[in-house]
Amino acid sequence: GPASTVRGSLGLGAPAGEGAGTTLAGVDPGVADVPELGGRVTHVDVSGAGAGDGYGHGTFVAGLVAGRTTGVAPGAHVLDVRVAKADGSTDLTTVLKGLQAVANRRGVDVLNLSLSSGSPLPYQVDPLTSALEALWRRGITVVVPSGNVADEVSSPGNDPVLLTTGGLDESGTAARGDDVVAGWSGRGTPQGVAKPDLVAPGAHLVSLRVSGSTIDRTYGGTAAIGESYFRGSGTSFAAGVTSGAVAALLAERPELSPDAVKTLLTSSAYDVSAPSGGAGAGGLDLANALRAKGKDDKDEKDDKDEKGKSDRIPGNDGDWAAFLDALEAGNAALAASSWSKLSPAARNWAASSWSDLSFEARNWAARNWAARNWAGGTDDEWAARNWAARNWAARNWADAEFAASSWSARNWAASSWSARNWATDGWAARNWAARNWADSEWAARNWADSEWAARNWAGSEWAARNWAGLFG
Repeated sequence: GPASTVRGSLGLGAPAGEGAGTTLAGVDPGVADVPELGGRVTHVDVSGAGAGDGYGHGTFVAGLVAGRTTGVAPGAHVLDVRVAKADGSTDLTTVLKGLQAVANRRGVDVLNLSLSSGSPLPYQVDPLTSALEALWRRGITVVVPSGNVADEVSSPGNDPVLLTTGGLDESGTAARGDDVVAGWSGRGTPQGVAKPDLVAPGAHLVSLRVSGSTIDRTYGGTAAIGESYFRGSGTSFAAGVTSGAVAALLAERPELSPDAVKTLLTSSAYDVSAPSGGAGAGGLDLANALRAKGKDDKDEKDDKDEKGKSDRIPGNDGDWAAFLDALEAGNAALAASSWSKLSPAARNWAASSWSDLSFEARNWAARNWAARNWAGGTDDEWAARNWAARNWAARNWADAEFAASSWSARNWAASSWSARNWATDGWAARNWAARNWADSEWAARNWADSEWAARNWAGSEWAARNWAGLFG
């Protein structure tokens, strides 16, 4: 295959079957049965378009994970969950159906969702991040991109639980001394959560081509490498590289939980030049993470938590104990009273340290912290008929800014055709957003009407207990 510096940057040698015995679910516009994937693909279609990849994005990502010559984990199996049509278009409902399909499968170790939704909702109440967190609790390590807008990290990359990856520019070499965070790589602190968690190779990467796909027809003249390969840039692909690293790590250490995987990869990262920030813990160093496989990470983490607990969690221990006791007892009135006694710092910690909370506490914080503080008023002011209709209607989902970065592939091939050309020629706002997000099924009148009002959003159909029942 063509030259690639990814494995060298991660500290790996020639492909040696890394990832054997693991399964990665790629929720994407599909994966084609190309020779590089060697019959290691199982197809699930929730888009209605059938198996395959008419768009070209999902196969490129899968090649970075499990390609025989281009992949980080060439021994891994790929569960292709197709959620988009040949033009790359999809919607929230279809993506959630794809995640449900993953939840219904046994043996999935890693999930890669190379998508940035642009949702304005806090991560605590965003249905996309809620679904992904449920899969994380089931033991599936979820990897998402930080997005291709330099000073912005949107859903699901803004969720503190998930493993968010930014894009690293290797400067064309496997040496690490010239690595820098790519200028287009998303970075920021939405709701006080610093993202990305780390960076991985994402610029000018070589992966698999789908001949005749939408991307191939549009950009094959400049990005194609021979008959089988393509070159592309974006945090979508950095996420794919990271997902491959997770699969390779879990093949060696299958007992690791998603939290342990995230801790191990971030703690073993190498220093990266990031003048404008956005490197997180640093560059992904899979070889270093694999060398650390003899450590008892659980005991080390438990000792650290025990020593630093009072510093790590703000607020009075007695107030926290009263609040949690009331939750466990199901006493809503007492829980409300106990919550009100927690300091503002403690309530903010409850929102930003989501993964450390119990399931009951997550639900409580979502209702009493996120919604109330996001809207700055009462629950009635946050009712979907008032808030969603004004701020989350089709006009905001369907604007031009959403189109250019939805699949986190703004700079697919090279700097010569930037997001401006990608959005205009390939899948412009009128195709991705206006036609699909904002059509008759998704228009504001349906999205924000009485069927989607607060009483339904927070009621039996969408309550956290039922949501978690579906996914975990």
